[in-house]
Amino acid sequence: MIELTKYICHRIPERSFFIKGHQFPVCARCTGFYISIFSYAIYAMLFSIHYEVYSFLIGFILILPAFVDGFTQYLGIRESNNILRLLTGLLGGIGLMIIAKTIKILFLLPYII
Repeated sequence: MIELTKYICHRIPERSFFIKGHQFPVCARCTGFYISIFSYAIYAMLFSIHYEVYSFLIGFILILPAFVDGFTQYLGIRESNNILRLLTGLLGGIGLMIIAKTIKILFLLPYII
């Protein structure tokens, strides 16, 4: 299983969490993304959420911190830490799900039904 995660995450050890000496299968940011994507999916099944066009903007704003954190680190402007990576990943995952659900409900479903 760990071998398969290399296709969904870079798994750089210094950017990953460890429990009892064992590295998480994904990095800290991806951990945040997957936790919030899974949590939002469950939340969206249990509670009615009304999506509007502005929801797309809210989703984009939530993804922005992960993009800025990752991109500034990539450019060598600054070095992030795992807690910040996790937090930006959590926000980014929620934003990604909001965008995906908004596209599905507002743009795809009207043409399918």
